[in-house]
Parts: sequence; structure tokens; C-alpha cells
Amino acid sequence: MLKFIFDAKNKNFMRLWCAQLISQFGDRVNQMALIGLIAERAPGSTVQLAKLLSFTIIPVFFVGPIAGAYVDRWDRRQTLFVSDFIRGTLVLTIPFIFMNYKSMIPIYIVVFLVFCFSRFHIPAKMSIIPNLVEKEKLLMANSLLTTTGMIAFVLGCSLGGFLVDRMGARWGFIWNSVTFFVSGAFVCSIPHHIKFRINKSVVWETGKKVLSDIRKSIFTELKEGFQYLIKHKEIRFIINMFFVLLSAAGAIYVVIIVFIQQSFSSVTKDLGILAVLLGVGLFLGAIGYGKWGRKFAWYKIIFVCLLTGGLMVILFALTIQHSPNLRVAGILSVILGMILGPIFIASNTVVHVVSDENMRGKVFSALEVVIHFAFLATMVVSSVLSEFIPRVWILVGVGGLFTIVGVIGLIKYKNGGDLALIH
Repeated sequence: MLKFIFDAKNKNFMRLWCAQLISQFGDRVNQMALIGLIAERAPGSTVQLAKLLSFTIIPVFFVGPIAGAYVDRWDRRQTLFVSDFIRGTLVLTIPFIFMNYKSMIPIYIVVFLVFCFSRFHIPAKMSIIPNLVEKEKLLMANSLLTTTGMIAFVLGCSLGGFLVDRMGARWGFIWNSVTFFVSGAFVCSIPHHIKFRINKSVVWETGKKVLSDIRKSIFTELKEGFQYLIKHKEIRFIINMFFVLLSAAGAIYVVIIVFIQQSFSSVTKDLGILAVLLGVGLFLGAIGYGKWGRKFAWYKIIFVCLLTGGLMVILFALTIQHSPNLRVAGILSVILGMILGPIFIASNTVVHVVSDENMRGKVFSALEVVIHFAFLATMVVSSVLSEFIPRVWILVGVGGLFTIVGVIGLIKYKNGGDLALIH
């Protein structure tokens, strides 16, 4: 990997790699800043936190289905640069303009727009890689970008959490905007001529094409994807698992954020540390499953992980409620990550195996809509319930549901049936 990094032939890819390391670090800082903002405006309110975070998810439904199609038509380098520049400018309006207002509505709008542009940035980043490296180096390039995401997650959660906790949400947004501008500068340094000429007739035709593609992307391609999901037992099984998992994750998300804030009497510092440790656990779980996972039936792995993951969520909630200890919470976070990691890998692998090559894009698009809907819906419901039910019991309840699903699955699919045919 070091040879690849320092190879002069890969210098343009390395500029993209640096840009993504900085940009993804900024994304985590932004997440901590949003959490910090609600802690300043409405301390302990899960409803207000869920409301704000909803605007980071909603763009998936409106922009996600069409973003990929347009990235293929546009200059990808220019798309990356423009996305970074606009996102940096939008984020900068929050600390210098909209945080001075009592109303949260302008901030909701800014957050929504930032994540709309992010939906274009992600496919543009993945699509430009083959233009920057030779074909035989694509695997190494993708591995390096995956490593970038992990590094950015760890640095962003830990340093961002510390920054927001000590300096406030305002400085979190400022640092986030700076990372977007720096990322854009790295992208702009990739040699390529950017043309900004505007042809009115081209704009008009493109606009009509946009409307046509929106109809096709949302109503046709997603319909085809869902029909394909319904016809295949294995994929239906996987989508049910993802629905359960993301429903539980959504129900826990805002509740556990406020639960940790109140348990450790901090805004984002301890939250950032525990997020890092959870990420470490997910990474270790992924490595472990990659090495030893083939020895076990994939569906049994999923149900065992659901069962043990539910028990771990219950243990975490009751332990922290009784005696808040960051070291103990950190150990439990690592273990929880190690348990949950294999579920995602096993599920995605099965979808790859059983899906036709020309349907994978539609299947994953439909899957993304389902899991984001599950996450958003349960996040809103649990945030409202937490205003009336102690947060620790919501966490215990979700953990209990995890455990029950795991037990039922192990009993129902004891012999695997048709599922046992998939390896």
C-alpha cells in the first residue's frame, strides 16, 4: 500500500484521497456540531434532535434515486469541486447568520441542502476513480478509500466531539466548512480543464431530461427493484433483516445520544469516544467475519449476532444507568460493534450472490430506500416516546426485540431450508 501511495503515477488519485480524508473528517465534525447545536438550544430533547437529523436523511428519498444518473452525464471532477464549495458555503451560514436567529427553520433548510449535494458528491467520488488509476490498481485504490473512511470516522468523532464539547457547536460548523473548502482545493488541483460556458438550449434540454429521468428513476427503476426483491426469497429475507436492524438502529440513535449526554454530563466529548470505539468494534467484526465467516452458515451468523447484539444493548443500557463509567461503556461499545459488523457483511454478500448482474443497482437502490425509511420512521417514533418513557427502558426494549428476533430466527431456520443453499 505504501508503494501505491508514493508512486508518482498515482498522484492524481492521491489528491482525491486527501480530499476525501478531509471531507469525511468534516462530515463527522458536522454531525457532532448538529448534536451540539440541539444540546445548546434544547438540552435533553430527543424530539428536537430527531427533527434536525431527519433533514440529513430525507435527501436520500428525493435526490438519491437520480443523483447517479446525472453524475454520469456531468464532469465528475467539477461535480466534486462544486459540491464541496457549495456545501462549505452553506455550512458557513449556520454559525455566522442562522445561529443568531431563534427559529430553527433556516438551519433545517441549510442542513437539507447540504445533504442533497452530498448525494451527488458520493457517486461522483466513486465514479471518478477509474479515471485516475490504472485498471489493475482499482482494488488497491478502493481499499485505500475504505481506509480513508475509517480514519476519518475515528478522527472526526474523537476530535470533533472534543472540539464541540469545549468550543461549542458554532466552531464545529466553522471547522466543517473549512474542511469542505480544503477538500475542494485538492480536487481542483487534479489536472483537468473546467468549462463554465452555459448554453441556454443545452440547459433547457437537460432540464426536460431531468424531469424524464426523475420519473424513470423513482417510479420505474425502484418499482423494478422492489418487484425483483419480492420474487426472490433470499433477498426478501435479507431486506427483512436490514429492516429490523435499521429500525432498531433508528429507535436507538437519538435516544442513546441523549442518554449518553446525560449519563456522562457532557455534550459530545464522551459520545465521540464511544462512537470511535463502536467503529473499532465494527472494523474488528468485519475482519473476523472475513477470515472465519465461511465456516458457518450465513443465516445462523445473522441470527446469533442479532440475539447477542440485543443482549449487549440491554447490558450497556442497564450498566450505564446504574454506574456511568466511560471505560466500561467503551469496552461494551467495542464488543457491540464486533457483534453487529458481520450482519452487514453477510447480508450484502448474499445480495451480491443471488442478484442478477444487471439488477444489482436497482436492488441496492430499493434496499437503500427501505432501510433509510425504517431508520427515519423509528427514530421519530422513539424520540416522541422518550418524552414519556425513561430512555433506559426504550434501549432495553429495543435490545429485547433484537434478542427475540434472533431466537425466533434460529428456531424457524434451524435447518436453513432454501437459505442453506446460499454460500
